[in-house]
Amino acid sequence: MLAYFLIFLGAFLRILPHPANFAPIAAIALFGSAYLNKKLALILPLVAMIISDYFIGFDSLSSRLTVYGTFILVGLLGFWLRVKRSPGRIVAASLAGSLIFYLITNFAFLYPAGMYSHDLNGVMSSYINALPFFRNTLLGDLFYVSLFFGIYELASYYVKNHSSSRSNPRA
Repeated sequence: MLAYFLIFLGAFLRILPHPANFAPIAAIALFGSAYLNKKLALILPLVAMIISDYFIGFDSLSSRLTVYGTFILVGLLGFWLRVKRSPGRIVAASLAGSLIFYLITNFAFLYPAGMYSHDLNGVMSSYINALPFFRNTLLGDLFYVSLFFGIYELASYYVKNHSSSRSNPRA
């Protein structure tokens, strides 16, 4: 049930108006990989992207493959969180995911032909011009990661403590 909810939420929030790159997809990739079945975890963000791209519109195949591929890489970071989840590790994985997305998608020249020269100057211009989007990526990823992991951990804590007090009437 949680997986379906995350797919729906990711797709829905991408369709709603929002600042560029302030979206929950990377957070879904991290969260899903930290808590859900491994195969399912890696396809969650892709399904959410494909559904929302159907409504938003698809751009080039190379662009979609690059973006979708980065979310698979972010999902792989979530497997690192399975070993030991802590606030520091979760923030580190979120920051690393944001950086991976920024570096890969801006290096892949996903812009109209001729927008940047295909040399070091073009790559540097691409990275510099994308900094406002990177800021939004960082803020969005940290916001949604905090939301997903925080709500899940609070709910788990509540269920654990609430169920233990029911089984022990003296508590």
